[in-house]
Amino acid sequence: MSKVVIFCAPSGSGKSTIIGSLMPHEELNLAFSVSATTRPPRGQERDGVEYLFLSPAQFREHIAANDFIEYEEVYEDRFYGTLKAQVEKQLAAGQNVVFDVDVHGGMRLKEYFGDRALSLFIQPPSIEALRQRLEGRGTDSPEVIRQRLDRAEYELSFAPRFDRIVVNDDLATAKADAYQVLREFLLS
Repeated sequence: MSKVVIFCAPSGSGKSTIIGSLMPHEELNLAFSVSATTRPPRGQERDGVEYLFLSPAQFREHIAANDFIEYEEVYEDRFYGTLKAQVEKQLAAGQNVVFDVDVHGGMRLKEYFGDRALSLFIQPPSIEALRQRLEGRGTDSPEVIRQRLDRAEYELSFAPRFDRIVVNDDLATAKADAYQVLREFLLS
């Protein structure tokens, strides 16, 4: 039976890098969840591949029909969500579905899938280490970094509610730890 793996982490924790290191492991049979969104496609994104692109009206119709496991309106008319039918289609195809979501979405997904899901929190070694990583990126203003750090402190309070925590103090070790956790869950 296919399973679900839920990843959550504060911005700058290395979550995307760790997930990226896991995807090529064929024995894990991982596939990203294809979320729905109302934002327009970027670059080479294709409907049904990276996202299911919906209008705000279509998204609201799905909300009214209770079609989502979880969803969020990030800005006015800018929705993101996980459609039940899409995930069931991926699971029926034998894929282990990977979610990269915020802590609230992670909690809802874990509640929905129960023991069929592994929730994994990628944690920075400290808020100070996270500050250094975000500043080192050179992509955000001091104000944006402050907002991300405030958000990170809030998100870190959810870590104990996850099945497993991987501390990303050393990237190679964190990748190996995450692989071992997924291997135990998916192949046992």
